Amino acid sequence: MVKLVEGFDLAQEIPNGSTIALVGFGGMGQCDKILRAIGENFKSTGNPNNLTVFHTAGQSDKSNGIEHIAEEGLISRVIGGHWGLAPKMRKLIEGNKIECYCWPQGQLTHLLRAMANKMPGQISPVGLGTFVDPRIEGGKFNEKTNSQKDMVKLININEEEFLLYPSIPFDYVFIRGTSIDENGNITTEEEPLKLEILSAAQAAKAFGGKVIAQVKYYAKKDTFHPKDVVVPGYLVDSCVLVEDPETEHRQVPSTVYSPIFSGDIRTPAKSLAHIPLDIRKVIGRRAVQELTSSAVVNLGIGIPGDVIGPITNEEGLNRELTLTLESGIVGGVPIGANEFGIARNATAILEHEYLFDYYHGAGIDITFMGAAEVDKNGNVNVSKFGSKTVGCGGFIDITQSAKKVVFCTTFTGGGLKVEIESGKLSIVEEGKINKFTDKVNQITFSGNYAAENAKDVMYVTERAVFVLTKEGLVLTEIAPGIDLVKDVLAQMSFKPIISPKLKEMDSRIFRDEPMYSNKKFSQEEVSDSLKRHSMDSVIQRAK
Repeated sequence: MVKLVEGFDLAQEIPNGSTIALVGFGGMGQCDKILRAIGENFKSTGNPNNLTVFHTAGQSDKSNGIEHIAEEGLISRVIGGHWGLAPKMRKLIEGNKIECYCWPQGQLTHLLRAMANKMPGQISPVGLGTFVDPRIEGGKFNEKTNSQKDMVKLININEEEFLLYPSIPFDYVFIRGTSIDENGNITTEEEPLKLEILSAAQAAKAFGGKVIAQVKYYAKKDTFHPKDVVVPGYLVDSCVLVEDPETEHRQVPSTVYSPIFSGDIRTPAKSLAHIPLDIRKVIGRRAVQELTSSAVVNLGIGIPGDVIGPITNEEGLNRELTLTLESGIVGGVPIGANEFGIARNATAILEHEYLFDYYHGAGIDITFMGAAEVDKNGNVNVSKFGSKTVGCGGFIDITQSAKKVVFCTTFTGGGLKVEIESGKLSIVEEGKINKFTDKVNQITFSGNYAAENAKDVMYVTERAVFVLTKEGLVLTEIAPGIDLVKDVLAQMSFKPIISPKLKEMDSRIFRDEPMYSNKKFSQEEVSDSLKRHSMDSVIQRAK
C-alpha cells in the first residue's frame, strides 16, 4: 500500500543540499500543499536548505507553486525554463542570491526521458545560436552563475553540431494527480493538463530518487480503469492528500474545478466573448492572414495566445486549423492571459513532452510568438531585459523547428496609444521603449541561424510588417494612415531594407467587422488575401 504522509513531515525528511524536481505549468499542476509545507518549515527551522530545484515550465501564476519555496538560503541553484510569473523567484535570480540556469522548456521535458533511460543527457540542435549555446552564454542567467562551469556542452556527431543538456539526478520529484488508489496508482481526471508526471517519476527512479505525489482523492485498490492510470503505483513512494483544494490544489488559477478545463464539458462557440478591436487584435488579425488551410499551428504566450485563437473562432477559420499549445493542448480555443496553457473544447490533451516531439521532429506548420526586442539581424529577445529575468519557456524549441515563424509585437512599448478608425491607424502617443533596436540584450531567437537555414520568418506589428532575409530585415507593409518616416523609420535604431513594392496592410484588419464574410479558407476572398501576403511573393518583390 502507498504510504500516506503529511506535508510538514515530508518537509522535515528532506536532507539539506538535496536536488528536487517540480512538475507544473504556469499556476496549474503544481503541488502547492507540499511546497508550502517546505517553505514554512524552512522559515521556522532553517531546513531544508541549499536545495537545487529543477523544473521545466513556469511554476506559478504570481502567488503559488515555486513561490512558496522562493526563499534565500532554501534554494541555492535553479535549473528551469521560465520565471515570468514568479516574482519572488525572479528577485532571488536578479539579486544573485542563487545560481540560475535557463534551458529550453522542451529540452527540459525531453531530458526527463533521457534520464529515465539513465542516459548522460539530452542531445539536440535546439538552442544553437541562442543564449543557451556555450559559445554565447551557456544558459547562465545571472552574474552569480557566470563564474560556474558550463553545464550545456557543444558536441559534434557526424560533423554536425548539437548541444548536450546533462542529466540532473533527483533526490525527490513532486508530481500531482487527481486520485490515487491504495497501491499508489495515479489518475488525472480533474487536472487541466497531463504534463510530464510519468517521465519525471521514471527519471527520479532511474537515479535512486523518491517520487512524492499530491492528490485530492484516495481510492480503494483495483477500482481504476487501467487506461486511466497515468503513473503506476510501483513508481510512487508516498502521497500527500489534500484537505483544502481551495488553497492547496486549484485546478487553474481562476477556479478550484471546472469540467470545461478538464475537457468534460464542451461550450458553444457563440458563448465565447467577442474581443474588442484594439492594438493587440490588429496585430493578431494581420498575423492570422498568414494561415493556410489545414495548418497545424502553435500559439505562444502573450498576443498570440490571447487573441489569435479567439480571432480564428470569430472568423470561422478554426474549423480548418489545428491549434496547439506547448503544454499538450490540441484543438479548441486557448484561454490565454495568466491561464495560458489551457483551452476550451480541446480535441486532445497530450503529455507535455510528446507534443514537443512533434514540434522538434516534424516541425509545426506555423507558430505565432511574441517579441520584446528585434534587431537588424532578425534576432529576437523575449527572455532577459537588463537584470530582469523572464526565461525562454518553449520559445527556442518551437521557433527553431517551426516551418514558419510569425513574431507578433507592438512596434514600440511603454505607453503606446493608437486610434483605429475607418480602416486606418493613427498614433496618439508613441511608446517610450524602442523594440526595434540595433542589438538585442539576449538572443532567444537567432536570426542568423534562421537565415542560414532558409527559415520562413515574419515580424508583425500594428503599423509595419517585416520579413527576414540573409541581408537582414525587409520592410514590406505599413498600416493605412501611418507615415513611413515619422511613424516607422524614426522609431527604429537601424534602417531596414525597404521593399521596392512597399504596400499598405489590408484595411479590413482595421475595421470592427469580420474580415472574411465567407468564413472559408477555400473561398476566393481568403485565398487571394493569403496569396498577397505570402512570404515567397513578398521576398521576390523585395529583391
